Amino acid sequence: MKIRNQKNPPGRRVLLLICGAAILAFGLHNVHSQSHITEGGVLGMTLLLQHWLGLSPSISAPVLDITCYLLGLRFLGAGFLKWALAGSAAFSVFYRVYETSGYLLPGLGGSPLLAAVLGGLFVGIGVGLIVRAGGASGGDDALALVIAKAAKCPLSRAYLATDLTVLTLSASYIPLHKIACSLVTVTISSFCIERISQKAETL
Repeated sequence: MKIRNQKNPPGRRVLLLICGAAILAFGLHNVHSQSHITEGGVLGMTLLLQHWLGLSPSISAPVLDITCYLLGLRFLGAGFLKWALAGSAAFSVFYRVYETSGYLLPGLGGSPLLAAVLGGLFVGIGVGLIVRAGGASGGDDALALVIAKAAKCPLSRAYLATDLTVLTLSASYIPLHKIACSLVTVTISSFCIERISQKAETL
């Protein structure tokens, strides 16, 4: 797995990162939040720990993210950590802006499959651009990048591996029809992340 961000000058990388963060935050707020689409990765793990151990995501999320970032620092270098923190910060800023603006898309709670597809596209394109810039939006991205590098496998498979593991565990307390929609979301997002992160220079 090789992310070709070296071909992009810093200014272009910043633009890719900002655009990706804006798209990701928009999708998570306007689609995921309204439709209650379940996630894999770090977010799904925090919800799993909260359900079974009573551990608040306010505690587990930072611990898991920091752990993943430290792995990223170890395997991907200090340059990655700089762009990863920038990506996380940009995402937080955009999400806060969307929160204060209210929902800009109609609720899709009654159309879970449509919400899953649309949510997967927003996440896939947004994270794909952030990763293409050499950054990360959270611990999920850092962990997937480390797995892809260590296992020498496509990035999409690394994302799917982490997401499917968490979703399988989440089936212990989440209805199967919601898990099925989440599988659609993570499959689409994983594919898009792989394609966008590798091909964004043509956009």
